Amino acid sequence: MRPILRNADARRLFLNRHGLLSTPGGPASGSALASVIKDLGFVQVDSVNTFARAHDMILWTRRPTYKPASLRWINDRARSTFEHWTHDASIIPMGFFPMWRMKFDRDRARLHGKWKDWHGGAFHAEVDRVLKHVNDYGSCCTRDVGGERPSKSTGWWDWEPSKVALEYLWRSGELSVSKRVGFRKHYDLTERVVPPEFLNARYTDEEIVEWACTAALDRLGFATSGELAAFFALIGPEASKSWAQRALSTGRLVAIDVEGHDGALRTSITTHSALETLENLPTASQRVRILSPFDPALRDRKRAERLFGFHYRIEIFVPEAKRRYGYYVFPVLEGLRLIGRIDMARDGGCLRVRGFWPETGVRMGRGRIERLETEIERAARFGGCSEIDFADGWLRM
Repeated sequence: MRPILRNADARRLFLNRHGLLSTPGGPASGSALASVIKDLGFVQVDSVNTFARAHDMILWTRRPTYKPASLRWINDRARSTFEHWTHDASIIPMGFFPMWRMKFDRDRARLHGKWKDWHGGAFHAEVDRVLKHVNDYGSCCTRDVGGERPSKSTGWWDWEPSKVALEYLWRSGELSVSKRVGFRKHYDLTERVVPPEFLNARYTDEEIVEWACTAALDRLGFATSGELAAFFALIGPEASKSWAQRALSTGRLVAIDVEGHDGALRTSITTHSALETLENLPTASQRVRILSPFDPALRDRKRAERLFGFHYRIEIFVPEAKRRYGYYVFPVLEGLRLIGRIDMARDGGCLRVRGFWPETGVRMGRGRIERLETEIERAARFGGCSEIDFADGWLRM
């Protein structure tokens, strides 16, 4: 009979691995900030900026003294991280760079097949032109190498030829993002961006599979083999399934049943040490935290629904809910529970709070409202807002 990981313990383990169990605090720059990103595995980069960029908000949630310039320093100057793709564009620890060669090779083949006949066969010539420009002139952005915009739709977001070439060269590993100015990516030759000890390191496919599965499980606490593959989106599900089967057969891992918020059990795998340390996990902080919709703890929407009963895809599938919540609302965490979602946006120097909707069964007593308002005040300071405007009836009881 498989051990059962009760829902409260599953939440504690999962939130602890994501840096969301204890009261947030600690240094938020230099090597300390790089360690936060390493502990998470990656931080998703997103262009939406109604309040703050996703990557900045993810780090602020865990380190309240965080400043966006600190991430730019460790990425653009210290080279403690690099930017590439997991499930989406992300900031990734530089130590992981050698493993990403598997993704470079895969993306090179996939994108070449997709774009090789693009623009009447001009793909190769454009790639060569852009690569030569970067080699000769150094770090550049799309405007520096841009040509004419296509006269008709290409089916690829109407990108300029130079943009397509830059994307291909970046995704295939020949170029790297050297910095961002505003939100605009600047690219340079990878050998001029990535430190030699990571640039020159090589691992076999088997070693990369071992690392990817182990690193994913360390950060999830428990998972199915499919969830392990999806975490970094670096290896395929068959590879992670074979790895899990081998690890279970040797007793390295243990199969468990994880209890969902509704009492349903789902078979997963975990390590013996994870189960042994459950009783030593810290007590959940009761501080209210406003999370980015792209927070690593919520990236897997299905897992969030199973574990917390938090349905964050509702605005996509239920039209009336989209009208109720708006498109871009922020999940709100308290202790082991996602207690609601808040609609707020920065408007110049003012943070406008349009509405907060508690989850079903969440009572908004005076203490909880005060904790929520305190977090809104913290968010306003982080976003550079000197005032807060609460819409009439903002608390949707």
